[in-house]
Amino acid sequence: MKNINIGLFGFGNVGRGLYDVLRRINSDSVHIKRVCVRHIEKQRDVVAEFTDNPDDIFNDKDINLIVEVIDDAEAAYDIVKRALKSRIPVVSGNKKMLGHHILELIDLQEQFNTPLLYDASACGSIPVIRNLEEYYDNDLLCSVKGILNGSSNFILSKIFNEHMSYDAALKLAQDLGFAESDPTLDIDGWDSLYKLIIITIHAFGVYVSPDELFTYGISTMNDSDIRFAREKDRRIKLVAHVEKFDDRLIMCVIPQLISRNKYIYSVEDEFNGVVIKGLFYDKQFMFGRGAGGHPTGSAVLSDITACGYNYRYEYKKRNDSVLPTYTMDHTFRVYFRYKSAEQRNLLHFSKVREQYSSEDYNYIVGDVTIANLKAHQEELRVKDCFVAAYPFD
Repeated sequence: MKNINIGLFGFGNVGRGLYDVLRRINSDSVHIKRVCVRHIEKQRDVVAEFTDNPDDIFNDKDINLIVEVIDDAEAAYDIVKRALKSRIPVVSGNKKMLGHHILELIDLQEQFNTPLLYDASACGSIPVIRNLEEYYDNDLLCSVKGILNGSSNFILSKIFNEHMSYDAALKLAQDLGFAESDPTLDIDGWDSLYKLIIITIHAFGVYVSPDELFTYGISTMNDSDIRFAREKDRRIKLVAHVEKFDDRLIMCVIPQLISRNKYIYSVEDEFNGVVIKGLFYDKQFMFGRGAGGHPTGSAVLSDITACGYNYRYEYKKRNDSVLPTYTMDHTFRVYFRYKSAEQRNLLHFSKVREQYSSEDYNYIVGDVTIANLKAHQEELRVKDCFVAAYPFD
């Protein structure tokens, strides 16, 4: 492997995690040459050359790899685009940026013959993307689904295993560094959504923009929903899901009532779990830490090492002669809690399987299309409503 001198953008949780990992393994071939941060005056107990000027990194002739692990999607986009146009290989951990700009960045990689790697952007320490690229690069793949966000899973684990309140579990996740001070990206499903978009490009060769997908999280879940899950001997998990049916492709992020016989039922705390299903090999399960500076820093290092061996994504599925077409014309069985008659009428059930009504708590279990859920996505994001997919098995 060639020697790598890194220009690092960002020294938050993941950047510091990468620094610690490199120091622990004492690598002779990988070094952080410079670090660009927003607040240069901040005291840091590390030995590194800091700057607040991106030009100091891009103009340093010794730097042969850019690594960006910042939380600003637009700034990350500018860094990655500039790196590719400068023909400097780049590693990114910003899933929001990739979710919005991945097609353009694929074109830039080809135009400037320069790789962009981002395994660390999806599922932390689980090498999902590289496995989809190398092992599942054929038409036998049927679906990829699972828990892609460690922060929300940590919260749900504390609620179901330790009977914590939602607020207490969220605060603990924030105190431990698994959730941000503004946890919206995690608990409302957006983080999982961006990861799902990235995974789908590699799994099925199809890009679907964030605005086209139904995305729903756990921020409106309450004690009644938790009690319903327990009564049915299930747990609520926030699940990202892409599946191919012949020439059709469905995608969404939604809480699901998971039964004990499913692999992801037992995925706890900040761990992620991904189930890959194929036409002849049935289901395969990948499991690992999905949150935290050191696990994600280790995943970034894996990308860095791959760059050292001139590895790059080939996006093989995008070259298939016939790609599946994204559709929302697919029916799920869902559990729907609501307050008012107006809210009840938001969803058009093709079949009602169970319902309950009282002064304080109303719910319906029935069949509804993804398109119907998507059409009322914002109206469902209120505390009086909660929707969860309710699989039959």
